[in-house]
Amino acid sequence: MKRSFLLLFLSFLLFSCKEEASNNKGLSESSGNINNVSIFIDEPLWNGEIGDSLRKKFAAPVDGLPQEEPLFNINQYPTKIFDGFVKKGRNIIVVQKADKTGFGASKDLYAAPQNVFFISGKTNEDLLKIIESKSKEIISTVKNGEIIENQKRMKKSLVNDKKIEDKFGVSMNIGYGYEYDTVKDKFIWLRKEFQSGYNSILIYEVPIESVEKNQDIVQNIINIRDSIGKANIHGMLPNTWMITEEAYAPYLFETKLDNKFTYLAKGTWVLKNDFMGGPFVNYAIKDTKNNRYLIVEGFTYLPTKAKRDHMFEMEAIINSTKFIK
Repeated sequence: MKRSFLLLFLSFLLFSCKEEASNNKGLSESSGNINNVSIFIDEPLWNGEIGDSLRKKFAAPVDGLPQEEPLFNINQYPTKIFDGFVKKGRNIIVVQKADKTGFGASKDLYAAPQNVFFISGKTNEDLLKIIESKSKEIISTVKNGEIIENQKRMKKSLVNDKKIEDKFGVSMNIGYGYEYDTVKDKFIWLRKEFQSGYNSILIYEVPIESVEKNQDIVQNIINIRDSIGKANIHGMLPNTWMITEEAYAPYLFETKLDNKFTYLAKGTWVLKNDFMGGPFVNYAIKDTKNNRYLIVEGFTYLPTKAKRDHMFEMEAIINSTKFIK
């Protein structure tokens, strides 16, 4: 089986490592929880520097969470069992020593949707070089695929987004459990309640200069968040409202959403004059046509609970945003 696997892998290299299935007819549905990655690698490699490098890349702490949680949950298997149901995983990485060094990637190879990555090297050094050079690409591909998978699951029970369309000219795929908490002229708050907390999605808009003035983007986003929190997000006690955690500046990235330039900020919120807090993700989408930044934010309050997948769910919702007007 290893021989047949290696021949298959080398065929990917021959075709520039980007050969994709032309269609997925006849393929069974892939399996796996959101943000799970299966790594097929033999024990001697997994227990040494190769495994350390893989764990460092694919189980790195997620930015912006108050407690350390891994980027992906990793399931490790020896390559000899690369067969049957384990080949149906949605995200697969296969790492092996071989006579040739290379990297291959394929979509919907054994199931659909699916991303499969092959890493081969003559030596440990060869393997480490590929992991170092290709991990960013693999992570981006897996994350994008997981967002699409999350959106697909949410489509089975969508919340009506007519109020969002009417007020902001955008559509969103909002999954089961979210309800409108507050609807104002230029502000909407949706909540999904849990037994021990909640997810929240905020939608509002500000003039372009509010984000771009003085070129201090992070501070401008903090100021906007804090003013929105003071006006709309209050605690049970008097004189309490949501602010950005003052001790840690949010992480700031640049991305695109619906093909529009977007600032992505990840950080921690707290309730001023109280003890509540948690992570947030804030997308400031530049809408030049309407002279505004549309801001869509997700934040969660789940004390003592893991928060990664709850934040990822809200990112999937936010990434479904489509501009209509």
